[in-house]
Amino acid sequence: MLKPFFSYIALTVIVSFAFQLSTRAQDQIEKVWYNQEKTSKIQVYKAKDGKFYGKIVWLSEPLKNGKPKVDEENPDKAKRAQPIVGLVILRGLKKDGDKEYSDATIYDPKNGKTYSCKITYKGNKLDLRGYVGISLIGRTSTWTLAD
Repeated sequence: MLKPFFSYIALTVIVSFAFQLSTRAQDQIEKVWYNQEKTSKIQVYKAKDGKFYGKIVWLSEPLKNGKPKVDEENPDKAKRAQPIVGLVILRGLKKDGDKEYSDATIYDPKNGKTYSCKITYKGNKLDLRGYVGISLIGRTSTWTLAD
C-alpha cells in the first residue's frame, strides 16, 4: 500500500520540477540576433551563473577553402583551430535595469580582440557598445532579431 503512495509522490515531484524548468521566464534578449552586417547569427542565452552569454550559431559564409572557418586571429595560438560556429563571443552580461545590460566582454573573431561591452534592448534591436576603458571611447553596433 505504501509503495504506490511513494510512487505518486515521486511522480508529482518530478512533474512539478519539469514544469518549473519549462516555465522559467525567458529574458527579452534570450533570442537569436543578426550582427550588424547580417553575416552571422548570435544566440543569447542565460547561463546557470545568472549572466548572459552569446555564441555564434550561423555564418552566411561558414567555409574558407572548403573547410569550416576557424578562429585564426585568436591571440591564444592553442585556440586558433576552434570553429567560429559555436564560438562564445559575448560573456558575463548582467541585467542592469529594464533595458540595460552591462559588465560584459565581447570578442571579435575578425581581429582577435576582446572589448568591454554593454547592451541596450530596443525591441527587435540591440545596441551593443564595445569599448576599451570607458564607453565614450568605443563603437556601437546594432544587432537585429533574426527570423
